[in-house]
Parts: sequence; C-alpha cells; structure tokens
Amino acid sequence: MKFIEFGIGNTWLVRTETELEDGTEYEEKGIVGPIKFHSVYLRVWVGRRVYIFSFKDGFKKGTKPRKEFKLIFGIVSY
Repeated sequence: MKFIEFGIGNTWLVRTETELEDGTEYEEKGIVGPIKFHSVYLRVWVGRRVYIFSFKDGFKKGTKPRKEFKLIFGIVSY
C-alpha cells in the first residue's frame, strides 16, 4: 500500500510512503507511481493527539508517544 502525502510536518512537503506486506515501510521524496487510487484522508497531529478524517474509514483519533505538529492531506494507493 502507498500513502502519497502533501503538507507540513513530514521530511518533505510531498512524499510517498510505501508499506510492504512484511510490515516494513520506507519513504521517498515526491510522488512515486504507479498510483491506483483507493481513498483520501486528512491527518492533523497536534502535540500527542492525532486526528484522521478518512473518506473510507471515517473519523479516528489517537495519541502518539512524541509531540509533533503535522497537517497532511494524503492519498491511499495500492
């Protein structure tokens, strides 16, 4: 699965994070294809709180062990 993200708080303003079947993941600068659209989401991370608004999965919230600020628009691809 690929996550193409646009926004502030990540290493790059535009990045692609790829998750492999064995659970490992890696990120690359820019948009890396091919893109097979699955869904879109908005992730807001303020302090330890994370809020995710996904068109596929709805609203989720959670906490993380470290403090960050991120405002990310993402595309989920296969």
